Amino acid sequence: MNRRDLDTELALAHRLADAAGAAILPYFRQAPDVENKAASGFDPVTAADRAAEQAMRELIRAERPGDGVLGEEFPPKDSRNGWSWTLDPIDGTRGFIAGSPTWCVLIALTYDGRPVLGVIDQPHTGERFSGHGKQAGLQIRGARRELAVSGTAALADAILATTDPYLFRDREAELFSRLHSDVRLTRFGMDAYAYALLAAGGIDLVVESGLGPHDIHALIPVVRGAGGLITDWRGGDDFATGRLVAAATRELHAAALEKLAL
Repeated sequence: MNRRDLDTELALAHRLADAAGAAILPYFRQAPDVENKAASGFDPVTAADRAAEQAMRELIRAERPGDGVLGEEFPPKDSRNGWSWTLDPIDGTRGFIAGSPTWCVLIALTYDGRPVLGVIDQPHTGERFSGHGKQAGLQIRGARRELAVSGTAALADAILATTDPYLFRDREAELFSRLHSDVRLTRFGMDAYAYALLAAGGIDLVVESGLGPHDIHALIPVVRGAGGLITDWRGGDDFATGRLVAAATRELHAAALEKLAL
């Protein structure tokens, strides 16, 4: 690997999150104009999404001109050195336009396509979750604490989260329903915030489908840095499938995979 000091890169990621938050917050709960990007269905985007991604891209261009950028709202920029930033300026735009505080800014640094650093930031609440290597932390109101997943090992004791039960189609929906019936509690509507809560020890299991790289890359270093597991539905790293399982423990992860076997 063309080595970099990840603490230095994390400091830049914090500045990216600051820039994104400053661009987004003036629009939050202000009834921003919403554009539908989808040919069918509803895939919303607002001026806040675009302003935040543009602010982060400008900072990357100034600080890391050779790095690539993969964002949700603008065309990708190729990397000249193997390093690239994956940006989702507002993960949970539906929640954002409804005034819910569970949307997040997602920032990841990848090397040869592999996420090595991630930030999940909630500018409205001031919570910033980050991870790289075997460490993950939460910064809030000027204080920092280490993150650690729960020790929940059994489905019957687990709190499960997913953004929307209608993410799942056909066989996926049947399998998710089977899993849902075996857990203690299921919560909906949190988008990437659910993975942050898993890293913090609140939620035990997150299962989703239909995700893209901008939805996924930042989550991996945060969950793994807090001691959790995050894989595709087969237990591997084929995240191109868009299917994710994140779990607090190996036992819980294995039990979820058994229920989700396609």
